[in-house]
Amino acid sequence: MIAPRRPDPGDLRGEVGFGAVLRENAGVRRLWAGTVVSLFGDWFNTLALYRVVLDLTGSETALGGVFLTKLLPLALASPIAGVLADRLDRRHLMIGADLLRAVIVLGFLFVRDAGDLWLLYALATAQIMVSAAFTPAKNALLPLITRKGELLTANALLSATWSTMLAVGAAAGGPAVDAFGTDVVFVLDAATYLVSAVFIARIVMPARVARDAHEDRGGVVRSAARQVAEGWRYVWTRPAIRRITFAKAAWGVGGGGLVFALALLGDGLFPSAGTTGIGVLFAARGLGTGLGPIAARAVFRDARRWPAVLGACVVACGLGYLGVAALADWRWAVVAFVVAAHAASGANWVLSTTLLQERSRDAFRGRVIATDWLTITLVESASILAASALLEAGVALTTLIAGLAGVQVAAGLAWLVLVVPAEARSPDAAEAPA
Repeated sequence: MIAPRRPDPGDLRGEVGFGAVLRENAGVRRLWAGTVVSLFGDWFNTLALYRVVLDLTGSETALGGVFLTKLLPLALASPIAGVLADRLDRRHLMIGADLLRAVIVLGFLFVRDAGDLWLLYALATAQIMVSAAFTPAKNALLPLITRKGELLTANALLSATWSTMLAVGAAAGGPAVDAFGTDVVFVLDAATYLVSAVFIARIVMPARVARDAHEDRGGVVRSAARQVAEGWRYVWTRPAIRRITFAKAAWGVGGGGLVFALALLGDGLFPSAGTTGIGVLFAARGLGTGLGPIAARAVFRDARRWPAVLGACVVACGLGYLGVAALADWRWAVVAFVVAAHAASGANWVLSTTLLQERSRDAFRGRVIATDWLTITLVESASILAASALLEAGVALTTLIAGLAGVQVAAGLAWLVLVVPAEARSPDAAEAPA
């Protein structure tokens, strides 16, 4: 059984290779295997939902509603999800979430006409709220099942897996939806959650990090509201952690609306391809988010440079989408710019997550990750709402993409100006162990 370790910023360099982590660390290998299976079904599911809504309504606002049901419920549930990840057995929490999601997605089989759209939104909301418990539990568990030099590699591996499954699931999911229909896809997604639960059940949990007396984790159960407030206070009173919780949000200011616009662009860029057109651009997004973290792990080995890299990645993503807007009629140029833009966003995601895991005590790590998710989902939701409202008001899609990309560039520059100097003044950001 792997003993908990004291994170050391000097170890954030990915010395251990991907193959070595999978061969030598059974916990990471099983978590990765479950992730591969469930994400494959999830991306099939996502494309199927887009197809159902577009076929039933043809409304950009209705499609925006699907995007929001993937984000707002996550934001609403994140505070409590963080408490659950810090107070319950994380492995059991993840298994329970998988089993519940398997049941929920089968409900999509009953969505048959426009009058059932409320059911689609309700089920999508329930699915994401349950997922809100899974994600912080997984990210809080990862530092406990990794050894020295493995955490960045494991994060990059899981991110690359998410990206690969997005690329493969989107590329295969579009044609699968068009060929077999949405019902087959929903059944497949339910089955993948069950397989994921089996893999996670086989993870051997390490001993938990010892808690300070005031934590009283095994003592009197305090109110959920108090525990949520403690988590927020923990983040807010520690600038080194608070700053990094805004790294993804800096991307999301424009990024939420840009990903929403990507689905509409794909539907129009390949008008005769049905769902496959959306799948092509989402596959390009997945390819980029997979390559970015791998490149960042190889190039940026000094963790002290990561805060500056985070801001530069936001700027680079915005520049990539400016290229998309400028060459919107050139299909494969658009695909190339989407890959480049999301390579930058993927690097931002993995480096910021790793910093938060390393800088947080285990007693609060679930709530720190949940706060990170709360911040990004709220910002992304606002971005999507603004984008859908502008489209309904008559703003051209390429104009919208250019505007959101400019906002994203500005957000990245603001990060470089405001955050990087503060990081330079506090280079030793990691906390002592609990």
